[in-house]
Amino acid sequence: MSIHNPDIKRVTTHTIQELKNKGEKISALTAYDYSMAQVVDAAGVELILVGDSASNVMAGHETTLPITLDQMIYHASSVVRGVKRALVIVDLPFGSYQGNSTEALRSAIRIMKESGAHAVKMEGGLEIKESIVRILSAGVPVMGHLGLTPQSIYKFGTYAVRAKEEAEAQKLIEDAHMLEDIGCFGIVLEKIPAALTKTVSKSLTIPTIGIGAGPDADGQILVIHDLLGITNEFKPRFLRRYADLHKIMTEAIAHYVDDVKINDFPNEKEAY
Repeated sequence: MSIHNPDIKRVTTHTIQELKNKGEKISALTAYDYSMAQVVDAAGVELILVGDSASNVMAGHETTLPITLDQMIYHASSVVRGVKRALVIVDLPFGSYQGNSTEALRSAIRIMKESGAHAVKMEGGLEIKESIVRILSAGVPVMGHLGLTPQSIYKFGTYAVRAKEEAEAQKLIEDAHMLEDIGCFGIVLEKIPAALTKTVSKSLTIPTIGIGAGPDADGQILVIHDLLGITNEFKPRFLRRYADLHKIMTEAIAHYVDDVKINDFPNEKEAY
């Protein structure tokens, strides 16, 4: 049974800010299709991220880089149709915003108009400030993303914890304050030391959402396929699996195959 607040009929960016203001933790999960979005929304999650992690868990790519803007819009449209309560945020995919603020605005507007989503998320700090400002100026809510930024994986060369060294930690703090100052409504902090998350979260007015960033972020997010145990090879330290659906689904399908082979399905009651 979820303990989400039933008085919140529709989650907005204002709702998220109010949750931080009163010290209530924010729950977030990914979703990529209509059916899963219905389940996640009904369970009481405040934020649903249509993540570019769809590139990994839905399309089987090694990184998030290959997914396109058109594909993100397709996934986002499917999710929005299944959601009644949660705030739906969509990742701007790699190549759709980094180099040109005009292109960034065009990408964000396409997502908002064609999918019906409520906000976009962008990876990076000072280096993408111009693109964020351009999008915000059009009235599109933006969530930032600092720390481990998967779209830059080839630059980092590793998925190891970020901002462990003082210089990188200081830059992250500066970027976080810059994102707040220009108008982002929240920031995802991914795979950084817990102590740094605590420092950043306490120093910001806007909420932080952590993934692999310790307990002191204002909220937490996981990839739904990881939480449910649909994926079973990804085993980072920060992941808590709440189910083993890979096993349950495999056994159910194997049972179905057996029933078909022995002509037990369909039986007389299942035929017309």
